[in-house]
Amino acid sequence: MIPFLLLCLPALAQNLSNKEKKIITTIERNNLDALKFLEEVINMNSGTMNPDGVRAVGQVFSDQFDAIGFDTRWIDMPSEMQRAGHLFAETTGSKGKKLLLIGHIDTVFEADSPFQKFEMINDSLAHAPGGNDMKGGDVIVLYALKALHENGLLKDHQIIVAFTGDEEATGKPLSISRKDLIDAAKRSDIALGFETSTGFNNATIARRGASGWKVEVTGKRAHSSGVFNENVGAGAIFEMSRILHEFYEKVRGETYLTFNPGVILGGTFVNLDETNSTGDAFGKSNVVAQTAVVKGGLRFISEEQKENARAKMREIVANNLPQTSAEITFIDSYPAMGPTEGNKALLQVLNQVSLDLEQGGVEGYDPEKRGAADVSFVAEHVDCLDGLGTMGTGAHTPQETVNLKTFQALTERTAILIYRLLNAN
Repeated sequence: MIPFLLLCLPALAQNLSNKEKKIITTIERNNLDALKFLEEVINMNSGTMNPDGVRAVGQVFSDQFDAIGFDTRWIDMPSEMQRAGHLFAETTGSKGKKLLLIGHIDTVFEADSPFQKFEMINDSLAHAPGGNDMKGGDVIVLYALKALHENGLLKDHQIIVAFTGDEEATGKPLSISRKDLIDAAKRSDIALGFETSTGFNNATIARRGASGWKVEVTGKRAHSSGVFNENVGAGAIFEMSRILHEFYEKVRGETYLTFNPGVILGGTFVNLDETNSTGDAFGKSNVVAQTAVVKGGLRFISEEQKENARAKMREIVANNLPQTSAEITFIDSYPAMGPTEGNKALLQVLNQVSLDLEQGGVEGYDPEKRGAADVSFVAEHVDCLDGLGTMGTGAHTPQETVNLKTFQALTERTAILIYRLLNAN
């Protein structure tokens, strides 16, 4: 792939054009409406496991995209996946670059959460369940495109807006839940993601992938007086301890590679509810444990790094203590989004936009400090840039905030970035 920068050099050294100044004026005029709309959608619960709420938020956005000339459709997921589906909105055309704009309308706050309402803290910040992650980013997409539409600048351009409804707890199998997003990427040149912004001076050109893993260990149940002898062996809990210790000593250390055991159970009998990540165990101090289980996560910057780590973990799991056996299984979740030359070139386009708007230069954000996101599913097919959404703090907690003072400036930057990309040669 030819780095995008080489295709877009004329756009990298310019101040705002007259058309871009008109875009800015429109965003200024619409900003109060944008903030009111943001409050409206935040006050609508759309926890991932509240499909009716997710669909309702999707309908509100769909009406808005319809009003600015997009063709919208709701894509349902199979009922057994227990996910609401996704909102896609699209314009068609052949001019300039073909853009895919990615957001999600679900949040981590389910219908029974006590944190439900938008509430001002001061003139700059508001408590906002899902406002930062990531309804604020969705509204930035909408109002940036609205400004371009009102200035007649979307004609004969292909733009696909993809707002997923299950980003916080991705529906399985991924081959179904992310099929439409990947298909959209294959018809696009560039993907922009609107997850939380880490500030005016950073954007995301790389994200680590995420994978789940589970280790199950079996030992020989016996009276504890015989532990360590030839017939009884070490027991399941000692074997699990060995495995985790060797993971820590032998797999840890590579840049961007992390792994974390999140839940562990061991004893005579264990019951793990994987759906809700809860469980119970029974055992006695005078009985050698016969079973143990641990579930965890793995983060990586490339498929190669992921596979190398998995190979090491498999080797460790296979080297069992006496009278024990162990098995490790892996579940793919999010692929990695590597720091490609195309992504770096997109960052330079954003950097110039930011400088022209007098918002300061923009650098790539450390991928070790960011979680996985939907943009990673399309990174194999298009150049990507993420972290273009709202600023705020406390995502995924009852203290989540959204910064309202920066909202207009971020919308301006998004609109000018989209405009320049749409008109690149």
